[in-house]
Amino acid sequence: MEFSRTVKIAPSILSADFANFGAECRAIEDQGADWVHVDVMDGHFVPNLTFGPAMCAALRPHIRGVMDVHLMISPVDAYLEAYAKAGADVISAHLESGPHVHRTLQAIRGLGCKAGLAINPGTGIEAVPYLLDMVDVICVMTVNPGFGGQKLIESAYDKIRALRAMIGDRPVHIEIDGGVTVENAGALVAAGADVLVAGSTVFKGGSVDRPQVYGANIAALRAAAEG
Repeated sequence: MEFSRTVKIAPSILSADFANFGAECRAIEDQGADWVHVDVMDGHFVPNLTFGPAMCAALRPHIRGVMDVHLMISPVDAYLEAYAKAGADVISAHLESGPHVHRTLQAIRGLGCKAGLAINPGTGIEAVPYLLDMVDVICVMTVNPGFGGQKLIESAYDKIRALRAMIGDRPVHIEIDGGVTVENAGALVAAGADVLVAGSTVFKGGSVDRPQVYGANIAALRAAAEG
């Protein structure tokens, strides 16, 4: 997984057909997705319950590229090894998920995965300078985590710009998770983002029987982001 600041589209399978995940992952990659984003929720840290390590392990053979696993769980440290063994390329843990996030990031890297730091909309970025040399991805939550289909919180743009200034020339991605659309993709990239997580924007109107719709949605999102 080589670092590049080119825009990457990471469809969230939270918006896919739950009965057909393997085919959905193959379809979005065939239609131009760069990463596959897996939202893991525990019904405790966030008010929803989604995928465990066994699901990620089942998905892995169907994903040729990057499997980007976002752990919206607390506590998180006890589960890192399971998701690494399930085949995650990137594991993101929340700044808010425990008292020792530096140790969490060390553990993720120690398991051979890229380390992501996710930050909720109401959380400041004062701690980030102390963690920058431990992270590969900063995942900016632009909605309150737990559900898809929400509208992007506008104050996130200032946070993204501040993070881009902090990162400087370090090989760290800024990933945007929540409310990404064709209408705001360009502004998000202009602010400093380079990975766009999109659920309903990618999957809307398509299916494994109509994968070309996924392709058109991904192409439109990429064109807006790059334009």
